[in-house]
Amino acid sequence: MLTDERGHQFLVHLTDQGTFQFDRGTLQHSMLIGCEDGSVHETDKGAKLVALRPRLVDYVLKMRRGPQIVYPKDAAAIVSRADIRPGSVVLEAGTGSGALTMSLIRAVGPSGRVVSVDRREDHAKHGRRTIERAFGAIPDNLELLVAEVEEVLEGVQPDRLVLDLAEPWHVARVAARHLRTGGVLCAYVPTVPQLQQLYAAFEETGAFFGAETFEILERSWNIKGRSVRPDHTMVGHTGFITVARRITASAE
Repeated sequence: MLTDERGHQFLVHLTDQGTFQFDRGTLQHSMLIGCEDGSVHETDKGAKLVALRPRLVDYVLKMRRGPQIVYPKDAAAIVSRADIRPGSVVLEAGTGSGALTMSLIRAVGPSGRVVSVDRREDHAKHGRRTIERAFGAIPDNLELLVAEVEEVLEGVQPDRLVLDLAEPWHVARVAARHLRTGGVLCAYVPTVPQLQQLYAAFEETGAFFGAETFEILERSWNIKGRSVRPDHTMVGHTGFITVARRITASAE
């Protein structure tokens, strides 16, 4: 991640013979490969660039987009409120651009497992590419599938089910039988009608307890000396997050 003196950021994939070029000059990739994290470099026109290894949030916000991503503010809440922790077995649908998948695989650690499913092969391929570029390779404990999530639920037997789908209520009915007792279902949807149908499925199955829904709004602040104020823009509604626990009174 290169940042210039104006605060503009550039995500760069380094290669031995590569060159970074922008309106304030060029910089050879060879000057960056192997350099200290946080080092400062000058272009051929004298512009200064700070070189830092990107955080996951930097990568997600700057990576090449395909399907709509789950924003970092929402991904953090999903990991926290769904209680995704080292050793968890997580089933995710759908993979999309892979943004949430990367947060999930970090959260479960080497002792956990993530199975990420997408029904569209083009989305699955794009997600695989973004994950490989971020991590260098697909982690051993991450399985990427092109399938309907309902088809793999029974085989995976997850303790955490994370759904970024248009119609999660269909999956909830199947999860009433195959999500582990005490496990968490977490659904991410953008509209109120979707929420209503999801809650109708919870009520129909009788298998979910303590359902709650919330959204995350993010506002940054501008701090310059004695001038302290919130920024004029914010990241508002991107989606509703719903979490619920699987209990024994299922529709079996």
